Amino acid sequence: MPEPAEEPWSGRAARRPFQVVEVTGPSMVPTLYHGDLLLVQRGAPVRPGDVVILRHPLQQDLLVVKRASERRDGGWWVLGDNSFAGGDSTDYGTVPEELVLARVRARYRPLRKDQRSVFGLLGWAVSAVRRVSSERSDSRRLRAR
Repeated sequence: MPEPAEEPWSGRAARRPFQVVEVTGPSMVPTLYHGDLLLVQRGAPVRPGDVVILRHPLQQDLLVVKRASERRDGGWWVLGDNSFAGGDSTDYGTVPEELVLARVRARYRPLRKDQRSVFGLLGWAVSAVRRVSSERSDSRRLRAR
């Protein structure tokens, strides 16, 4: 019988400084998309503008990815890059420092089935791996939930 998968933020996995996590949901579009893989560093210093992994303050078994907007009394004010998706400090307030677990260092966007053409592969190769900027994306595209 296979052993259950280890929760990435407990036990031996919690001692690893770097881990890979997968994005689900639209709250960080256009910076991050559903299915993107993130290289995160536990315990890294957080600065305003950094993308971070945190425990949801009201549902601590849920891990979320947000942008650390600013330090406030009691912790960090975090925001999603997609203002239409919600689920950030505008809903639950300041996030205590101890709930901010890791800083995102890089994003890997897996190849999609519709990118199998030569031009699709070239486009993917140019954008598949990127350092996650500490600047909020300034996209002017329409964003849907």
